[in-house]
Amino acid sequence: MKVLLINGSPRREGNTHVALKAIGLQLAKHHVDSEILWVGNKAVRGCIACGACKANADSRCVFGDQDICNEVIAKMATCDAIIIGAPVYWGQPASQALAIQQRMLYAGGANFQGKPAAAVCVCRRGGATAAFQTLQMPFQMCNMPLVGSQYWNIAYGREEGQAAEDVEGMQTMRTLANNMAWMLQKLHGLPTTEAPEREPWTPMHFIR
Repeated sequence: MKVLLINGSPRREGNTHVALKAIGLQLAKHHVDSEILWVGNKAVRGCIACGACKANADSRCVFGDQDICNEVIAKMATCDAIIIGAPVYWGQPASQALAIQQRMLYAGGANFQGKPAAAVCVCRRGGATAAFQTLQMPFQMCNMPLVGSQYWNIAYGREEGQAAEDVEGMQTMRTLANNMAWMLQKLHGLPTTEAPEREPWTPMHFIR
């Protein structure tokens, strides 16, 4: 089993990567493979509603080589689940993450239907819940079961790597990974526990 992790941040090794890496390491403990695919810091096209993808036999977006949208669609043919992560800009997910998500689901929806999905957001202080909801909603329109955690899938940090210091945020990522692995095992008819494993809760606030 394999989970595709989309890093929708313009910073390759930033806090979104930290959160996704924590998920990937935890998935590995359940013998679930993962791959982090970076959207990058180059321009990403938004959907122009041309409908050309619906005329393509392979459901490819017409903006073929301009960004990684078609690469994501192709990878999802062999992946069992997806998690998209993004930093929060102005209370919204980074625009490149949202553009890729909208186009990949519209053009290549057949490769996504029925596969578990989740969103992850990272922010300095506020806006994360609104951005998180925004990324979750398209999955709900594509018959994709959502995977949650012990809290909303959010981590906090400003400078590169600071999210690793968010103790509760990192536990939230590990719990998300545990839940994702458990759901995949259930869906594939593999032996597993009656419920996903749980760590003792490690709450954290930001008054220092």
